[in-house]
Formats: sequence, structure tokens, C-alpha cells
Amino acid sequence: MNRIEKLIAKLCPEGVEYKTLGDVGTFIRGNGLQKKDLADSGIGAIHYGQLYTHYGIWTAETKSFVSPKLANRLRKAKCGDLVIATTSENEEDVCKAVAWIGQGEIAVSGDAYIYSHSLDPKYIAYFFQSEHFRSQKTRHITGAKVRRVSGKSMEKFSVPIPPLEVQREIVKVLDNFTEL
Repeated sequence: MNRIEKLIAKLCPEGVEYKTLGDVGTFIRGNGLQKKDLADSGIGAIHYGQLYTHYGIWTAETKSFVSPKLANRLRKAKCGDLVIATTSENEEDVCKAVAWIGQGEIAVSGDAYIYSHSLDPKYIAYFFQSEHFRSQKTRHITGAKVRRVSGKSMEKFSVPIPPLEVQREIVKVLDNFTEL
């Protein structure tokens, strides 16, 4: 029995509980940030297109920035939130999620959701890459040329919720695989 199995047996003797993403967090759509607004300095920002072209599972730094004046009008992700692409031209990239683990808040574009939740941020970001998530996402994709999934749909997706200690152990294992 490996460490994760031992923790689950100890902390979840009746099995891991499943809840919906809506039960453990909220989806808030970004707003007003356009590609032309991005700058080389200022307040950190993530444009939805960068989610699948620049970022991995998590990040502590942004590639782009916006002016403080514009940032005041935009919705922001705080440390621990996920930033999720709501649209893409293909099924694979729609719902690409990145955990923001950096300092302070960052501005988020309108074609992205901010998911504030009670889980380990890397754990839930890895979940968004899982087959269990993809199988649920596929049933809720709309659009032909531009593919999208709504926050209302994602709220209904089920997610395994092991205790935080187990989530962190899973993240350690997955981070090691990602580094390899």
C-alpha cells in the first residue's frame, strides 16, 4: 500500500466523498481585459489565450500586465484561485485551468472564469486535466467554431474531495511526474 492509499484508508475509511464544483467553490467570469490592454509592467494579468499557449498547471508569475488604472476596473483572481479558459477553437483547450499561486491579485480577461474554492489549488488544477473532468466537460461543450463551456455547467461537475492532507500528497506525486 502506498502513502496515498494509506492516508485514504486512515482518513476516509468509507471512501472518498464526491461533490460538485459548485458545492466547493464559485465561478466568476473575468471582464473587460483585451489583448491590446496587455503591457510589460504594472498589475499582473492573464488573458484567456495565454492559458493554453503559455501556462502549465500552476503559476506564481504572470507573463503580462495591465495598468493600475485598468486593473481597478477588472475582476481579479486571488492566490489559490483557478483561472479557466471558457472558450477555444478545440475541445482539448476549452476549460484549460491554471492555479494562481503567486502573491497578490491578478486581472483576468472576459473569456476566462475565476474559480474560488476550498481545495488545494494545485489539486483542483490537476483535476481539470483528468479524464474524469474531460468526460464531464465533453458533454457540456457548445458551439461549432468557437467551443465553450459555461460556469453554470461546470458547477455541476463532480470532483473527488479527499481530505486536504491527501490532496497535498497527490499534488506532490503529480508535481514529481510533471517535472520528469
